Amino acid sequence: MERHRNLPLDQQQKALANEPGFHQLPAETQQRMMDRLTQLNNMPEEQRRRILDRNEVMEHLTVPQRQQVRDAMQQLGSLPVDRRRLVARAFRDLREMPQPQRQAILTSDRFRGQFSDQERATLSSLLTVEPYLPVERPADSVEAGK
Repeated sequence: MERHRNLPLDQQQKALANEPGFHQLPAETQQRMMDRLTQLNNMPEEQRRRILDRNEVMEHLTVPQRQQVRDAMQQLGSLPVDRRRLVARAFRDLREMPQPQRQAILTSDRFRGQFSDQERATLSSLLTVEPYLPVERPADSVEAGK
């Protein structure tokens, strides 16, 4: 994707179709990949960059690490939108702290009163996979899990 990002969409699609193994994929998967390429081309540059950065990080993870990340993000995505935003904000704050401080906050009565067991479990999962996740830049306003 990065090598071909300055090409017109039709040339990017041709380059994708010429990738080794592309034609061995099921037709539905090929179409989904082409549709995703079109979506990426229609996104604002900053959003597109975030997605490509995230994909790059995921490519370098082991299969179990990728599954851990997917599971944690699925947990986050299963929360109601308002709670998801709150948990995502807490995650961003916690990931900036040293481990002992994180632990103190996670086990505090105040934190237990603010977040349900499920939300705290989601935060724990996210913090477990945190080293694998790209750091969002301050200008990014991501609704995690969407």
